[in-house]
Amino acid sequence: MTPFDALKAQLSAIVPFASHVGVTLAEIGAGTATATLEQSHNTSNHIATMHAGALFTLAEAASGAAMAGMFLERLAALRPVAASSTIAYVRPAKGTITAHAAVDGDKVALFAALDGEGKVRFPVTITMEDSAGREVAQMSVDWHVSSLAQAA
Repeated sequence: MTPFDALKAQLSAIVPFASHVGVTLAEIGAGTATATLEQSHNTSNHIATMHAGALFTLAEAASGAAMAGMFLERLAALRPVAASSTIAYVRPAKGTITAHAAVDGDKVALFAALDGEGKVRFPVTITMEDSAGREVAQMSVDWHVSSLAQAA
Protein backbone atom coordinates (compact mmCIF):
# COMPACT_ATOMS: atom_id res chain seq x y z
CA MET A 1 0.00 0.00 0.00
CA THR A 2 1.41 3.39 -1.01
CA PRO A 3 1.16 6.48 1.23
CA PHE A 4 -1.44 7.84 -1.24
CA ASP A 5 -3.54 4.66 -0.85
CA ALA A 6 -3.41 5.07 2.93
CA LEU A 7 -4.43 8.72 2.57
CA LYS A 8 -7.35 7.72 0.32
CA ALA A 9 -8.61 5.26 2.94
CA GLN A 10 -8.19 7.81 5.74
CA LEU A 11 -9.97 10.63 3.89
CA SER A 12 -12.87 8.35 3.02
CA ALA A 13 -13.25 7.57 6.74
CA ILE A 14 -12.86 11.10 8.17
CA VAL A 15 -15.15 12.97 5.76
CA PRO A 16 -18.51 11.33 6.51
CA PHE A 17 -20.65 13.74 4.47
CA ALA A 18 -18.93 12.95 1.17
CA SER A 19 -19.19 9.24 1.91
CA HIS A 20 -22.86 9.66 2.87
CA VAL A 21 -23.60 11.28 -0.49
CA GLY A 22 -21.75 8.45 -2.27
CA VAL A 23 -18.48 10.09 -3.32
CA THR A 24 -15.71 7.59 -3.98
CA LEU A 25 -12.08 8.69 -4.07
CA ALA A 26 -10.60 6.84 -7.03
CA GLU A 27 -7.00 8.03 -6.80
CA ILE A 28 -4.79 10.59 -5.12
CA GLY A 29 -1.39 11.87 -6.22
CA ALA A 30 0.95 14.70 -5.27
CA GLY A 31 -1.49 17.57 -5.83
CA THR A 32 -4.02 15.63 -7.90
CA ALA A 33 -7.09 13.54 -7.21
CA THR A 34 -9.96 11.85 -8.99
CA ALA A 35 -13.34 11.13 -7.41
CA THR A 36 -16.59 9.72 -8.72
CA LEU A 37 -20.26 9.94 -7.86
CA GLU A 38 -23.01 7.75 -9.33
CA GLN A 39 -26.34 9.40 -9.87
CA SER A 40 -29.08 7.93 -7.70
CA HIS A 41 -32.50 8.96 -6.53
CA ASN A 42 -30.85 10.69 -3.54
CA THR A 43 -28.41 12.70 -5.70
CA SER A 44 -30.95 13.74 -8.34
CA ASN A 45 -32.99 16.90 -8.70
CA HIS A 46 -36.51 17.63 -9.96
CA ILE A 47 -35.49 17.27 -13.64
CA ALA A 48 -33.76 13.88 -13.19
CA THR A 49 -30.20 15.18 -13.43
CA MET A 50 -27.50 15.29 -10.76
CA HIS A 51 -28.36 17.83 -8.06
CA ALA A 52 -26.11 20.90 -7.93
CA GLY A 53 -25.30 20.19 -4.28
CA ALA A 54 -24.19 16.66 -5.13
CA LEU A 55 -21.85 18.01 -7.84
CA PHE A 56 -20.49 20.57 -5.37
CA THR A 57 -19.84 17.83 -2.79
CA LEU A 58 -18.06 15.68 -5.39
CA ALA A 59 -15.79 18.54 -6.48
CA GLU A 60 -15.03 19.72 -2.95
CA ALA A 61 -14.05 16.19 -1.92
CA ALA A 62 -11.75 15.85 -4.94
CA SER A 63 -10.18 19.24 -4.18
CA GLY A 64 -9.51 18.27 -0.58
CA ALA A 65 -7.91 15.02 -1.67
CA ALA A 66 -5.65 16.86 -4.14
CA MET A 67 -4.67 19.36 -1.43
CA ALA A 68 -3.95 16.53 1.03
CA GLY A 69 -1.89 14.71 -1.58
CA MET A 70 0.24 17.81 -2.15
CA PHE A 71 0.99 18.18 1.56
CA LEU A 72 1.01 14.47 2.43
CA GLU A 73 4.34 14.36 4.26
CA ARG A 74 3.33 17.28 6.50
CA LEU A 75 -0.43 16.80 6.73
CA ALA A 76 -0.46 15.74 10.39
CA ALA A 77 1.06 19.11 11.39
CA LEU A 78 -1.31 21.23 9.30
CA ARG A 79 -4.82 22.66 9.49
CA PRO A 80 -6.41 22.78 6.04
CA VAL A 81 -9.62 24.74 5.51
CA ALA A 82 -11.59 25.32 2.32
CA ALA A 83 -11.75 29.12 2.35
CA SER A 84 -13.89 29.85 -0.71
CA SER A 85 -15.16 28.28 -3.89
CA THR A 86 -16.83 29.01 -7.20
CA ILE A 87 -18.70 26.59 -9.41
CA ALA A 88 -20.02 26.76 -12.96
CA TYR A 89 -22.54 24.25 -14.26
CA VAL A 90 -21.79 23.65 -17.96
CA ARG A 91 -24.49 21.12 -18.91
CA PRO A 92 -26.94 18.81 -17.15
CA ALA A 93 -25.10 15.97 -15.42
CA LYS A 94 -26.45 12.42 -15.67
CA GLY A 95 -25.05 9.05 -14.69
CA THR A 96 -21.65 8.60 -13.13
CA ILE A 97 -19.75 11.86 -12.82
CA THR A 98 -15.96 11.99 -12.43
CA ALA A 99 -14.15 14.94 -10.88
CA HIS A 100 -10.49 15.61 -11.70
CA ALA A 101 -8.77 17.99 -9.27
CA ALA A 102 -5.34 19.60 -9.47
CA VAL A 103 -3.55 22.04 -7.17
CA ASP A 104 -2.69 25.27 -9.00
CA GLY A 105 0.80 25.86 -7.72
CA ASP A 106 4.31 24.56 -7.50
CA LYS A 107 5.04 22.32 -4.50
CA VAL A 108 8.38 24.01 -3.76
CA ALA A 109 6.78 27.47 -3.79
CA LEU A 110 3.81 26.36 -1.66
CA PHE A 111 6.08 24.75 0.92
CA ALA A 112 8.35 27.83 0.94
CA ALA A 113 5.35 30.08 1.66
CA LEU A 114 4.16 27.71 4.38
CA ASP A 115 7.63 27.65 5.96
CA GLY A 116 8.10 31.42 5.69
CA GLU A 117 4.66 32.60 6.81
CA GLY A 118 3.25 29.61 8.65
CA LYS A 119 0.36 29.53 6.19
CA VAL A 120 -0.39 29.44 2.49
CA ARG A 121 -3.50 29.96 0.35
CA PHE A 122 -3.88 28.47 -3.11
CA PRO A 123 -6.56 27.33 -5.56
CA VAL A 124 -7.44 23.81 -6.64
CA THR A 125 -9.13 23.51 -10.03
CA ILE A 126 -11.69 20.78 -10.62
CA THR A 127 -13.32 19.66 -13.85
CA MET A 128 -16.26 17.26 -13.82
CA GLU A 129 -17.31 15.06 -16.70
CA ASP A 130 -19.92 12.43 -17.44
CA SER A 131 -19.19 8.88 -18.60
CA ALA A 132 -19.04 10.07 -22.23
CA GLY A 133 -16.26 12.52 -21.33
CA ARG A 134 -18.44 15.63 -21.70
CA GLU A 135 -17.67 18.41 -19.25
CA VAL A 136 -20.64 19.04 -16.95
CA ALA A 137 -19.17 21.47 -14.42
CA GLN A 138 -16.05 23.36 -13.33
CA MET A 139 -15.12 24.41 -9.82
CA SER A 140 -12.30 26.18 -8.05
CA VAL A 141 -11.67 25.87 -4.32
CA ASP A 142 -9.27 28.15 -2.47
CA TRP A 143 -7.57 26.24 0.33
CA HIS A 144 -5.99 27.90 3.33
CA VAL A 145 -3.37 25.68 4.95
CA SER A 146 -1.69 26.72 8.19
CA SER A 147 0.83 25.13 10.47
CA LEU A 148 -0.68 23.81 13.69
CA ALA A 149 2.27 25.39 15.50
CA GLN A 150 1.28 28.75 13.96
CA ALA A 151 -2.36 28.29 14.95
CA ALA A 152 -1.56 27.44 18.57
